[in-house]
Amino acid sequence: MGGFTAANDDILQNILFRLPASSFASAACVNKSWNKVCETVLAYPKFATALSLNPSLPDAVKEVLDKVLSEPIRPQFAIASIGLQFSLEAAHQLVRWYMIPELDGSVSREFVEEFNRGILLIIGYLPGLKGPGVTMVSKLLVDIKNYTASVSDTTAPEAMIVFGDQRVDLTHVLAEIDHDMPDDTVIAGDACSRFIYKSGQNSQAYNSDLYFFDAVALVFANVKNKPDDIGEIQFHATMSTGVLSIGPELRAITVASKGSEWSWLTISLNGSDQILYSQRILEEISRERENEPGIFYIGVLQKRPSCIEQEKMELRTYLVFYEVIEANAEYLVVEGAGIQPGDTFQFYHSETASETCRITSDGIDILNPGSCYGYHYYRDSAGGVGNGGVFGGLLFSSQYCEETDFDTYPVYADTPPTPLAGLFCAREIGRDFDTSLELPEEEEEEGEGGGGAEEEESPARCSLHVCSSVFLLFYYEPPYPDLYIN
Repeated sequence: MGGFTAANDDILQNILFRLPASSFASAACVNKSWNKVCETVLAYPKFATALSLNPSLPDAVKEVLDKVLSEPIRPQFAIASIGLQFSLEAAHQLVRWYMIPELDGSVSREFVEEFNRGILLIIGYLPGLKGPGVTMVSKLLVDIKNYTASVSDTTAPEAMIVFGDQRVDLTHVLAEIDHDMPDDTVIAGDACSRFIYKSGQNSQAYNSDLYFFDAVALVFANVKNKPDDIGEIQFHATMSTGVLSIGPELRAITVASKGSEWSWLTISLNGSDQILYSQRILEEISRERENEPGIFYIGVLQKRPSCIEQEKMELRTYLVFYEVIEANAEYLVVEGAGIQPGDTFQFYHSETASETCRITSDGIDILNPGSCYGYHYYRDSAGGVGNGGVFGGLLFSSQYCEETDFDTYPVYADTPPTPLAGLFCAREIGRDFDTSLELPEEEEEEGEGGGGAEEEESPARCSLHVCSSVFLLFYYEPPYPDLYIN
């Protein structure tokens, strides 16, 4: 009798595995026996993506939903990237309720313009992880730690995906996160977006007409007392740098700003107070680059007090990029504010078609054949063969990268067939440990003389990038070695 029941369960599992998500959810409610089999099907992580370029918003949403829900899944999170043609609020309602609301006058079903049309939908199920927890930047670190501690045995999450409002400068907040989180917490995202969010049954949907948030963070944390039959999910990230430093180290002498829009700088060589002609400096750098097309930035080394724990008087040191708008005989004009007299910087030039902006498989351990991870295959819940251990990936790429598919080819060429999706960003979020900058010698000496927090200050880091690509991969390690296929 027991053997017959087991055989029936195997048949039922094979059938349930082929159902779309909505039918699968209904089947899980039939009885306890069916529910148990459904839980077995959901023992493995799942990542699904879909893209529609349909000019009708309701039709586009239906197309992507039908695709991502065509197989069994219990979504823990959903990320929808909406083309500028569509109403963000209307798209949000459609994705949430799978129904067509009253569309406002700004959206037409017959609108067929090619520019920025479409919707990209990403959903995921990560057994063994609690998430995503959603927190706001106003008390971001406290919320992240409290949330993670409530579901896990630590206060540091496994990973965070961050979306920032395009009207807010997240430089200082990201510097705090980078300083406070251990190096193995993976952080990626888009710092200049428009977003709507909802989390849980009691959360408020974002209403940009009433208020706005600086950012939203999707936080993934390991659960306490995880069952033994659930494998390990890991996050791995790498990034490409799309800018190269060029020219001497300079120093800001005077700084004048117009709100948060522009800053006017007089500059000198670092260590000198003689004002230089900004236009001449930029012309010399352009000649050195043989007048190659691209965008010029300045990378400013900033030492600032903590914006969260100001009473501790600790300093954070980080690299901030500002786009160069103009250089004349007197001033260097850059986009943005926050530079102070005495800050040191270098010019950077975008390198969107060079080796510097290519993500390679060497940047992610699990894609390196010589790594301890390697590739392996395992039996999935329906008896089929799972692919590798990499079951999904996200790419956050600069909108200035004209050859994104070429630059990232080594990653998806080396990755087993698996859902991958990407978003174009104005400012990319990613922890780049390879580009840490050493402090100038005179500033190191000042820190040694001052004692306290300055002595322990680490080299400058950068979490907010320009002209770069950040690749985030999801990796699954099955619970039992006998699931591997030799």
